[in-house]
Amino acid sequence: MKYTRDDIIQMVEEEDVEFIRLQFTDLFGTIKNVAITASQLEKALDNKCKFDVSSIEGFVKIEGGDMYLHPQLDTFTIFPWRPQQGKVARLICDIYNADGTPFEGSSRYILEKAVKKAADMGYTLEAGPECEFFLFNTDDEGNPTTSSPERAGYFDVGPVDLGENARRDMVLCLEDMGFEIESSHHEVSPAQHEIDFKSDEAMKTADNIVTFKFAVKSIAKRHGLHASFMPKPKMGVDGSGMHLNMILKKDGKDVFADENDKYGLSKLGYNFIAGLLSHIKAISAISNPLVNSYKRLIPGYEAPIILGWTTENKSPIIRVVSGRDEDLAIELRNPDPAANPYLLLATCLYAGLEGIEKDLMPTDPILESVSEYSVVEAEKLGFDHLPTNLMHAIKELKQDELMKEVLGEHIYKNYIRAKEEEWRQFSAVVTNWEIEHYLYKI
Repeated sequence: MKYTRDDIIQMVEEEDVEFIRLQFTDLFGTIKNVAITASQLEKALDNKCKFDVSSIEGFVKIEGGDMYLHPQLDTFTIFPWRPQQGKVARLICDIYNADGTPFEGSSRYILEKAVKKAADMGYTLEAGPECEFFLFNTDDEGNPTTSSPERAGYFDVGPVDLGENARRDMVLCLEDMGFEIESSHHEVSPAQHEIDFKSDEAMKTADNIVTFKFAVKSIAKRHGLHASFMPKPKMGVDGSGMHLNMILKKDGKDVFADENDKYGLSKLGYNFIAGLLSHIKAISAISNPLVNSYKRLIPGYEAPIILGWTTENKSPIIRVVSGRDEDLAIELRNPDPAANPYLLLATCLYAGLEGIEKDLMPTDPILESVSEYSVVEAEKLGFDHLPTNLMHAIKELKQDELMKEVLGEHIYKNYIRAKEEEWRQFSAVVTNWEIEHYLYKI
C-alpha cells in the first residue's frame, strides 16, 4: 500500500503505536532491526537514524562503521500479534552511507539495480514463492527441537494435522498485515507446511518473503512451537523448498506466453529459460546457500537436480506452468527458504535478461521423469546437474562473471568468504555418523 510521510505519522498516533522497528537484512537475508519509540518517528522518516554496522555479517568491519537507515514508506505495517495497546510496527529500510550514497553491501540495493535494468529494457518481473517450513516442538526451556508427534501427510486435515490451528493463525495475521493468501495446507512430510501468497513485483515479493518468515516464526512461538525454514532438518523425509514462479511483463502483459507455440512459450520465454540455465550452477550458491541445502537435493525426495526444463512433470529444475493469475510462469524449483530473496531474485532476473539480450535458446524440454536419477546416472545419460555440495556451488559462483557483476564486488567477496568458512567449519566436524561407522572397527 502506498503511504505518505503524513499517513504514517497519523496512523502511529491513531493506532497507539509505541515502538517502530526499522528493519533491514544482513548478507544472508536475516532480519535485523533498530527499534525506536514513536517520539523518534519523524527523525527516522527524515532518514536521520544511523546505526553501527561493524558487527553485522557482510557489512563493513572497520572503525567508524556508521550508516543510515532510509525507511521505505510503503512497507509500514503494524504487527497484529503484539499488544493492542502500545502496538509495535515496522518499516523496511534501505541502507545508505554517510555521504548519501547507497550501501553496495545491501542485498536490497542489489535487487533495486536488477529491477532498474529490467525497467530500462521495458520489463517488470513478478514473482510468487511457494515457501515450505516445519513446525517442531520446543524443549522445557523453549529451545527448538526437531521432534513432533505428528504423522500427517500431503493435504491432511485435523485432527491428524496438529499444526492446523497455528497455520490458521499465521494466515489470519498475514492477512492483517496486507498479504493476499491464496492457499495453505499440510505438506508431504510430517510437521511440514506451506502457505502461498499472491505474486507481486520483485521487490515487493522479496520484502514479503522476509516478512513472511518473521511472522510465521513469531506466531509459531505463541503456540509453543518452533517454525524452521531449514532445508533438510530431518533424514528420511522431504526437505523444504521455495519454488519461485516468475512472470516477465511488458506494458502489463505476460511476455512469456504464446498460444501458437507447441509448449505455449514465446521466443522471450525460451530466451529467459536459456539464460537461467546458463547461470544456474552459480546461482545455486545463492538459491541453495547452506551446507544443509544440498542434503535436500538428493534423488527420491522430490527436489530436482537435473538441469533442464519441462511442461510435463516436476523433475527438472525448471517447469513452465500456468500462473496463479492465468499468466504463463517459469517455475524455478531448486531454491530453498534459506535463500536471501533479494539476491535470489536479482541473480535470476539478470540471468534471464541476459538470455533475452543474447537471444539464447535452451535445449529441448525433458519430457520423461528424471527425479530418481542419481548424479552418476544423470551423467551417463547425458544430463547435466546442479552442484552436489556448497563448495562446488561456490566454485561455480567464482567462475561466473555475470554473477560477479550482479552482486557487486562487496557482496561477491564477502559472500564467498563467508561460505568458504562455513564449508571449512562443516568439514572439520566429527559427526555421529562417523563415530557410529568407524570407531568400533578402525
